[in-house]
Amino acid sequence: PGWQVIVWGTPWARPLLEEVMKQLGERGAYPLLRLTFSGGSAYHRAWLRHAPLDVISEPAPIEVHALEQCDAWLGVSAPENTRDGADIPAERTSAVGEAYRDAESRLHRKETPWVLCWYPTPALAQDAGMTLPAFADFLYGSCLIDWKSLHEQISRQAQLFDEAEEVRIVGNGTDLRLSVLGRRTDVDAGTGNMPGGEFFVCPVETSAEGTIAFTEFPATLGGREVRGVRLRFSEGRIVDASADSEEDFLLETLDTDEGARRIGELGIGCNPGINRYMRNIYFDEKMNGTIHLALGFGFDYIGGTNQSAIHWDIVKDLRS
Repeated sequence: PGWQVIVWGTPWARPLLEEVMKQLGERGAYPLLRLTFSGGSAYHRAWLRHAPLDVISEPAPIEVHALEQCDAWLGVSAPENTRDGADIPAERTSAVGEAYRDAESRLHRKETPWVLCWYPTPALAQDAGMTLPAFADFLYGSCLIDWKSLHEQISRQAQLFDEAEEVRIVGNGTDLRLSVLGRRTDVDAGTGNMPGGEFFVCPVETSAEGTIAFTEFPATLGGREVRGVRLRFSEGRIVDASADSEEDFLLETLDTDEGARRIGELGIGCNPGINRYMRNIYFDEKMNGTIHLALGFGFDYIGGTNQSAIHWDIVKDLRS
């Protein structure tokens, strides 16, 4: 009772947002609705396309105040067009990400309770190559599982990383070594992103040595699809990068800042309800039998020190 809860969503999610408002009201909390037609939680795509860069680079004070003072944050992602924003230059998306990074850090550090879930829309179903009813069944099947049991299972696997000094990733076009010495592994099993189903660690920022080829699935960011990403690391930094498509966008994103060429996170997908590629990183990074690397900022609450305006998760399939 009395909590101020930021509720973010799009018009497509109205049935679920209405139910959220009802239940917050029944609990005596205050919903602070942030409705957008597209884009991130603190901005709209149309604004991001046309506002001066110096304005984009400074956060709106009233939004900063809300993010810093709210008692919880709840998001319902329901895009009408998943490619919306593909025309926006990387410098603009990076600038707005950097502008709100400090204000959103309470969420990343888990100082503020938060959850992000998805609502089935035709756009999401089309990306996944499914009918809307089939996608809805898939979505609910990946969320309505025994989270307590999965949390116990993933925690046992995460402990192996806590006790390790080094992780070696070997696969098609890939041989990459990462130090995890002194780093703590965290588990997401129904406690933040929904669907959850992963454990993750922030590798030592200067440790990555070798190559990795993300050739099984395209890397997605801001409505763009980058196919055939190949990266070579030396002393933790990407020293060579290429892609079969959108290579200029890849290189531009890697040049966002110094931290964009280092690894902020290594994650292991463990959700048994996600067994296929969906063209949606929030599902794909949880795919059972895959790993993902996030280029850019790391999570300081588990020891990560890398600073960047980006956090770009890219998935590699290790099931064969």
